Amino acid sequence: MAWSPDGHRLASASGSWNGRDKTVQVWDSASGNALLTYNGHSSWVNAVAWSPDGRRLASASDDQTVQVWDAASGTLLHTYDGHGSDVNSVTWSPDGTCIASGADNGVVVV
Repeated sequence: MAWSPDGHRLASASGSWNGRDKTVQVWDSASGNALLTYNGHSSWVNAVAWSPDGRRLASASDDQTVQVWDAASGTLLHTYDGHGSDVNSVTWSPDGTCIASGADNGVVVV
């Protein structure tokens, strides 16, 4: 899970409380209500990260991709591949211009 920069939302990897369902979900942190579900990965989602401005969300998956989403609409903006292995972590640079991700094969991609 990851808090949004403003603290009003949470993003969860694989969305479902009882298992991995290949989604990213965004939740209202005050009410606990689900706000959006992002569908696009073809395998389990392992990690999520908000951009510093809170406008985008990145997700890392066993489908060997990192996906970037518009946080407000849930629209898929971009898919990055090239790891050649399950992607387990993702983070944004402090200025929001770069994403770094790490995979099972020990490769870090920026």
